Amino acid sequence: MEPARPTPVAAIPQRDLPPPAGPVERDQRWIRIVKSRFTLILYRGNDVEQSYPIAVGRNGGKKLRSGDNRTPEGRFSIEKIHDASSWTHDFGDGKGQIKGAYGPWFIRLKTGWQGIGIHGTHDPLSIGGRVSEGCIRMRNQDVSDLRRRVAPGMLVVIEE
Repeated sequence: MEPARPTPVAAIPQRDLPPPAGPVERDQRWIRIVKSRFTLILYRGNDVEQSYPIAVGRNGGKKLRSGDNRTPEGRFSIEKIHDASSWTHDFGDGKGQIKGAYGPWFIRLKTGWQGIGIHGTHDPLSIGGRVSEGCIRMRNQDVSDLRRRVAPGMLVVIEE
């Protein structure tokens, strides 16, 4: 029997979140990820431009070592944006390589940890849960929308 899948979450209104972390330029776009709310928020200055439901690392807390299945916390930046539409991944569940595991885009983050990014998924029902190996998962249509709004060098703040 398969385990129950989390229900996708709705976007969290700005009024339910604490103030943004740190000063930013008035028109500067930046990303804030609130792991405990399973939410990625795209800001322009201090104003919310868009928010998206996400999934994060299957283990809670701050990333301590490679392979700990935790999503890192801190202030990072976008390193590069990759077309991931042909990428595959083996989740170690006996199903082998899964095509489309990263969705259409992989937004690589400069975190000090190898392979951490924001990406789509082959399993949209996983959004809203602690299920990844440390990355931030989004629905494919959401990561495609986000990709059009971001660029390398952009600030990314990840909070518990």
